[in-house]
Amino acid sequence: MTQQALERVQPSAKTNRHPKAEGSLAVTVRNLWPYIWPKDRHDLKLRVFLALALMIVSKFVNMGVPFSFKWATDALVNIAKPGTTHDLANVAAALSGPLVITLLYGLFRISTTLTQQARDALFAAVAMNAVRHLALDVFIHIHQLSLRFHLERKTGGLTRVLERGRAAIETIVRMVMLTAVPTIVEFVMILAVLLWKFNWYYALVVVLTIVAYMWFTTFASNWRIGIRRAMNESDTDANTKAIDSLLNYETVKYFGAEQREQSRYNVSMERFEKMSVRTYTSLAVLNFGQGLIFSVGLMIVMAMCVIDIRAGRNSVGDFVLINAMMIQLSQPLNFMGMVYREVKQAVVDIEMMFDILDKNPEIQDHANAPDIQVTEGRVRFEDVRFSYDPAREILRGVSFEVPAGKTVAIVGPSGAGKSTLSRLLFRFYEPQSGRITIDGQDIAAVTQTSLRRQIGIVPQDTVLFNDTIAYNIRYGRWDATREEIEEASRLAQIDKFIKLVPGGFDAQVGERGLKLSGGEKQRVAIARTILKAPPILVLDEATSALDTFTEREIQDALDRVSKGRTTLVIAHRLSTVVNADEIIVLDKGVIAERGTHDQLLAKNGIYFALWSRQRQVDEAQEALRRAAEAEEPSVRVTVTA
Repeated sequence: MTQQALERVQPSAKTNRHPKAEGSLAVTVRNLWPYIWPKDRHDLKLRVFLALALMIVSKFVNMGVPFSFKWATDALVNIAKPGTTHDLANVAAALSGPLVITLLYGLFRISTTLTQQARDALFAAVAMNAVRHLALDVFIHIHQLSLRFHLERKTGGLTRVLERGRAAIETIVRMVMLTAVPTIVEFVMILAVLLWKFNWYYALVVVLTIVAYMWFTTFASNWRIGIRRAMNESDTDANTKAIDSLLNYETVKYFGAEQREQSRYNVSMERFEKMSVRTYTSLAVLNFGQGLIFSVGLMIVMAMCVIDIRAGRNSVGDFVLINAMMIQLSQPLNFMGMVYREVKQAVVDIEMMFDILDKNPEIQDHANAPDIQVTEGRVRFEDVRFSYDPAREILRGVSFEVPAGKTVAIVGPSGAGKSTLSRLLFRFYEPQSGRITIDGQDIAAVTQTSLRRQIGIVPQDTVLFNDTIAYNIRYGRWDATREEIEEASRLAQIDKFIKLVPGGFDAQVGERGLKLSGGEKQRVAIARTILKAPPILVLDEATSALDTFTEREIQDALDRVSKGRTTLVIAHRLSTVVNADEIIVLDKGVIAERGTHDQLLAKNGIYFALWSRQRQVDEAQEALRRAAEAEEPSVRVTVTA
């Protein structure tokens, strides 16, 4: 991440960095300006200047096109006048002038095209640089936002917002700089020519035509904005449902819910279809109205020119000139209508992106916060109170310590607040009161990056990147060598499995790691934690989703990983924590019991009840397994590491 990128997305606790756009192009352009005119890119600033210069040159050259057309027409009319000698030599001499002018006409058109394309090519780097940096800033900012934001957002909807936002940035940058500004310049030039070559009432008719054209365009486009917004919402909803269903492909198949998913998706697509039809219908109305207004204006000025020709004030070439200028104006004017529509729609699309940029992270580092210094790895919770919702307190004054190099386990019923402790330790949330310290340092007073660098985690549900096994292991420490990755996989007891897989370390794991079993994914998570080599380790129900046999193997690997490290174990299966230095029983947000495994059993309390219930379940499962093996001794299920 570049320093400039960090500066651009640095949150402000007091004010929004971007004023609300609310459909305002001026505000949106102001928000985009730092990306169009980056202070650290003098080469891009030069490109902007050169593009503007080429734009002005292009418009001046373009004005030569209708004039050369006029000059050629007048010259040809003079040849055809009554009384003119039509012998071959005189005709050839007379035609040489119009021929030269025609060549000049072609030269003007070629020069116009050349300067326009050169301008577009020069400005392309500016536009795409703006797209890249704003997209990057949003991506960085999304990663800085709190866990609460990501839990409340739908991934499909968020990716759709980013996708449309990127397209909107390019639309606004290119449309405003390459179409709107040149059109305004050309309009001013045409008015100047009309005042110079014709009378002021020609200019008045053209101005009134332009005003009526732009008023209608604005009115109709604003009407279409609501339709476009509804279409976007239905598109986002359909995309969200599609991604959500595909991510839960196996669940859909388990419950035979294909028809239900099709129906949900079809409802969203029907709404999208309806709003899309309304969008295209309203576009047809807009295009017809624009064509009608311009055609009426063109008809009036040409009729005025005919009258002036009959009165001897204008020539036939002037008739051609004013027609060519109006037709020439129609193209950028039509673009202006498109620019207004596209920019207004782009502003709607980009509103959500700026809204995301304006969201301040819930957890922020204090100004000049130092990096945490971990010497022992002693973790302490001091009277910690926390709630996700003020109406329901999750932790109510929890205090305990994990001594350096020791293992403390947190157990208790579901909803007791066990996993909340790990989220608070990682500073995904901050407690409403109390504090958490590491070696006496309040984690709220240090940088989040340095804090998380010192803590490793093996979660219950390991989600892997859709890349190779080596990539996912290396994620623990990106500068690790191949030898270190192989050693980590050996310690995590996944090396034998990797050797059997086609491709080995370069084998793809699939989206969210779905090509691997639960045990294999857990071993990858253990391997990358070993590679990270943190002084503090959190095991958040790391084996609760595994079968008994796999659990024992994974637990053996976890025991080796946690040896010599300060370890906080959040456990569902009590058999995995019997050797912990201390076990804390959390119930309804408070510490109900604490002690070693034997001490807690002797108390005959909550822990004893949990242990007894789990033993009964384990014994029942073991009896079923033995019965199945007795009935079919030839069948064996082997789970390989």
